[in-house]
Amino acid sequence: MSFAASATMISLTRRHFLVGALAALVACSAVAEGLSGVHDFDFLFGDWQVHHRRLKARLAGSTEWIEFDGTQSTRPALGGAGNVSENWFGVPDGAYRGVSVRSFDAKSGQWAIWWLDGRDPVRALDPPLKGRFESAGTFYADDTFNGRPIRVRYIWSQITATSAHWEQAYSPDGGKTWETNWVSDFKRVTKGASDE
Repeated sequence: MSFAASATMISLTRRHFLVGALAALVACSAVAEGLSGVHDFDFLFGDWQVHHRRLKARLAGSTEWIEFDGTQSTRPALGGAGNVSENWFGVPDGAYRGVSVRSFDAKSGQWAIWWLDGRDPVRALDPPLKGRFESAGTFYADDTFNGRPIRVRYIWSQITATSAHWEQAYSPDGGKTWETNWVSDFKRVTKGASDE
């Protein structure tokens, strides 16, 4: 093989290597972009004291709020692509528990959130709210309330290492107007602090 042919082959080999390396980087970037939200709920891992405010009547023009305390304990699931929160609500008319289940879909880059209410544990899970974190975590679902179709929205905001804020709102008109009906402020439980 001549020197010129050898140099050309080395040049082609380098070019193929660079093209292959660039393709691998693009593929890794696409995978990383799809997984970029997989850790969005990691802030919630651990134990929390929660102060709740809930409208006494939803979608009824009520301005009367009920306040109560509760707890939440959140653990990872699905190898980190999901999590489960056990909730206790100290509601004045009778304490109860509920479970939030969340999973991340790398294809859509969205989270899905399901709710299981301990007061009716054999009822099917509510339709999942889906969404993602940008400036805040915003999630939506279509559901029904008292037999009428509604849109549901959750917003997670004001997130720090020791605190977070959550709101639930209903829309009876497909998202044109919203009534916030539940607000929760989270404070992380430090080691040695009481849960309830």
